[in-house]
Amino acid sequence: MSAISSIDFLIVGAGFSGLVTAERLTNSGFRCVVIDQRDHLGGNAYDCYDETGILIHPYGPHYFRTNSQRIIDYLSRFTEWQHVDYEIKSFTRGKFWSFPINLNTFEEWLGRSSNEEEWSEWLAQNKVAIDQPQNSEEVIVSQVGWELYRAFFEQYTLKQWKLHPRELQASVCGRIPIRLNRDNRYLTDTFQALPAKGYTAMFQSMVDQSPGVEVKLSTSFSDAKQQYSYQHLIFTGPIDAYYNHCFGALPYRSLRFERETYQAPELTAREEISGKTGHWQPFLQVNYPDLDVPFTRIVEIKHATHQDIDATTIVKEFPEDWSPGKEPFYPIPTDESAALYARYRALADQEPDVSLIGRLGTYRYYNMDQVTGMALTEAEKLIKRYSQ
Repeated sequence: MSAISSIDFLIVGAGFSGLVTAERLTNSGFRCVVIDQRDHLGGNAYDCYDETGILIHPYGPHYFRTNSQRIIDYLSRFTEWQHVDYEIKSFTRGKFWSFPINLNTFEEWLGRSSNEEEWSEWLAQNKVAIDQPQNSEEVIVSQVGWELYRAFFEQYTLKQWKLHPRELQASVCGRIPIRLNRDNRYLTDTFQALPAKGYTAMFQSMVDQSPGVEVKLSTSFSDAKQQYSYQHLIFTGPIDAYYNHCFGALPYRSLRFERETYQAPELTAREEISGKTGHWQPFLQVNYPDLDVPFTRIVEIKHATHQDIDATTIVKEFPEDWSPGKEPFYPIPTDESAALYARYRALADQEPDVSLIGRLGTYRYYNMDQVTGMALTEAEKLIKRYSQ
């Protein structure tokens, strides 16, 4: 049996949380080992090239955006950027609709031109007076009323979460803006971009700039514990798994992805629909809210990467129940799951030598910039603590 190696930090997970903390800690003189049960860097943000040379996001689209100059400055040390406006549409009732809902959506709904004044009046007449929305249904109907809620939110949410919007916390649908103007952008953050050479290249640069860090892929936590002794553990996996589901399993939603690749002749035949040479659909992402369509969205990332290639790849996204062996993509934000997480969090708070961070470690949906910020803050705290 090989000898156990002594290190400062064992970091479980080679995604944003794990690699950011590893880079900060190793550049402060600590010895870190990063492990991941997958065979690649990046966690769910991993990207790669398919057989036709299209850069794809195998675990679903990752649209980076932020309002934090701190995050921009930090990640720009490892990548250059390609700026993108993420434009998304919803397809229902046989046509594409502007989404998130805005004045353009209202005009499409009416079938004629309008203005902000009429749109505001319509909303005032149709929205439901709810002072403090308690769930996702209430948060939407309090903004746009029942018609638009049923057309764009109710069925999509049922399909995505397998729960009715009234069973989900208000934050789920509340993340989606309702606009009075014609702003078709999905996101309004001041910085919207993709790493110019992809996320995986950015993560590899992060590793390359982490002196002495050891990265071990295809390695389980249980195996790593037999190989290393460590002062502190940084765990970015599911918090309930870390505690062996002692209070029961936290609920998650998983996803299944189906890729379809199209070559030039097939794309030419699609030009009347896509409106763009070399593309399959007119927009980066198209949501399909109707329950009779089994997937929730189709993403054609080439709209964002702007690759000059006579092919494209689309990805259909199918929500699925989570079970052991599947990826836990989305924590399910209900009052019951929040209460269960709080029990696990109380256990974690009693372990000063363990940091549970990231989406899964905190059982919360975070954007990539938020996860990066969390990791930077945690690293700063640990550097101060262990440098004394």
